[in-house]
Amino acid sequence: MKLTAIGTAGSYPGPDSAASCYLIETDEEKPTRIVLDLGSGALSPLQRVVDPDALTAVVLSHLHPDHCMDMTGLYVRHCYDPRFFNGNVSDTGSIRTRTPVFAPAGAEERLTRAYHTDPGKSPVAGSSEPSDLTHAFEFFDLNHRSSWQIGSLTVESFLVDHPVEAYALRITDSRGKVITYSGDSDECDNLVEAARGADIFLCEAAFQEDRDTSRGIHLTGKRAGRVAANADVGSLVLTHIPSWTDCCIVRGEAAGEFRGPIELARPESSWAV
Repeated sequence: MKLTAIGTAGSYPGPDSAASCYLIETDEEKPTRIVLDLGSGALSPLQRVVDPDALTAVVLSHLHPDHCMDMTGLYVRHCYDPRFFNGNVSDTGSIRTRTPVFAPAGAEERLTRAYHTDPGKSPVAGSSEPSDLTHAFEFFDLNHRSSWQIGSLTVESFLVDHPVEAYALRITDSRGKVITYSGDSDECDNLVEAARGADIFLCEAAFQEDRDTSRGIHLTGKRAGRVAANADVGSLVLTHIPSWTDCCIVRGEAAGEFRGPIELARPESSWAV
């Protein structure tokens, strides 16, 4: 199983990276390819790494724009590619296989609102097409401790502490290897459980100790390191670090709590288990 970082910037696209997006792939004759989050700006670099038509599924940890907004671009690509589009978007669903999207409840309505634009005073308003994301996607609701078989991978979701419904994701391959993705979360028991014994723990560290005092939103490097230590993970990869946060400080905070390998996620870096 291979993890590739596509977008690693926290909260919004930074000068050197798109917002949150990660690709999980298996090394099989028929690979399973899952995108974890598709945040602002991420569709562009994703296409340098994988053909979006080859994706098995998309899993969205939560519905903040920096984790899901480029789903609108994926919809456009899916529906209006000239290989499939015949001038009537209502026909495209029967031409192409819909991509499964696993996300918190309300994702279809949330993303439709983000994509849809009323024709307003357009002189050709009658030719506007309906905004129906189900032409491109089939939506499934995540819940706490739900488990899904996606290709050869098992994906489990764990409700974590964030101001909106958000999930940590635990991905297990056929050999029992595990990658856990924190999504956005503060330190909590469910995050420790999601990361328990993971070979790689891909964990956000958006906050900095003594500067960011709010709780229930994001992890600091220290708290990310403490979760990694309590979960006894193999290695820790820190991500979702905004441009206003010094990644070296965050890494140092984590190293004070977790004695295993620690890396900083960079776009197009990859790890194999």
